[in-house]
Amino acid sequence: MDIRISRLILLLLLVCSLVFNAENVYGSALLPDEEPTDTLNKARLTGVIAGTGAIYAGSMIGLNSLWYKNYPKSSFHFINDNDEWLQLDKAAHATASYYIGLVGYNGLRWAGVNEKKATWYGGSLGFAFLTVIEILDGFSAEWGASTGDLIANGIGTAAFISQQLCWEEQRILMKWSSHLTDYATFRPEILGSSFPERIFKDYNGQTFWLSANIRSFIKKENRFPGWLNIAVGYSADGMTGSRFNPATNNKGEPIPAFDRRRQFYLAPDIDLTRIKTGSEFLNKTLRFFGFLKFPLPAIEFGKEGVKFHPLYF
Repeated sequence: MDIRISRLILLLLLVCSLVFNAENVYGSALLPDEEPTDTLNKARLTGVIAGTGAIYAGSMIGLNSLWYKNYPKSSFHFINDNDEWLQLDKAAHATASYYIGLVGYNGLRWAGVNEKKATWYGGSLGFAFLTVIEILDGFSAEWGASTGDLIANGIGTAAFISQQLCWEEQRILMKWSSHLTDYATFRPEILGSSFPERIFKDYNGQTFWLSANIRSFIKKENRFPGWLNIAVGYSADGMTGSRFNPATNNKGEPIPAFDRRRQFYLAPDIDLTRIKTGSEFLNKTLRFFGFLKFPLPAIEFGKEGVKFHPLYF
């Protein structure tokens, strides 16, 4: 269903709101400045629980007001949307679940909850958050709960928890990048008309990355830059519809026939969360934007062979 992509924009905005507000609720949500301890601070824990609950409730109320109340209800049901958008929407769900789990973990560690409990309880926050949204989807007549979305949410949560259990750090980050494409001009009602809409709605310009920190996998005494990562990315283009490309847009205007295809990328990356400056404001800003893949040269592998991009967003 093409309509699901617009709801996903609201979801992404709510996730950004959760991360941003968490910075104010319990210090640094993405990467604490102070070394976490196992000494429980009950005042902090109360603040984390209350603050997260308030943000969560506000997000759900906002999502319901902005989206669900405008569509008819139905009995709970599932749909199969696994063939939509060449699975880029699933990558978006996994990434969102991963980062909400990261926020939950760091909040509990800041409050002094021990490493293992913070990993399991905080790291599961993304799956819990997004499962409620799937339940709301399931009661909406316009779409339904998606098993594919639930699996993707679980993958994002597992990506965070497994790394924390193995290494007590996130050596491989999930990241996202986006650029404008010409496909949106053919179906602006679906892929966006304004700049912000096209960045978030047009999957043709979006790439989802796994960005591995090189230094964390080699000996600690080396002098390899701690901020330098190597990333692999996945994207697709040629899509003017979710499952297939329509012949015309909503105005009846013809749309050229595009070949729907996948691309894979290999590129260096900069881990903004590992850069330390003398400014706390700048450090928090870098952490907040740490989910973005830094624009650098990239090698593309796809149906048309191998391409080199001097600068890829």
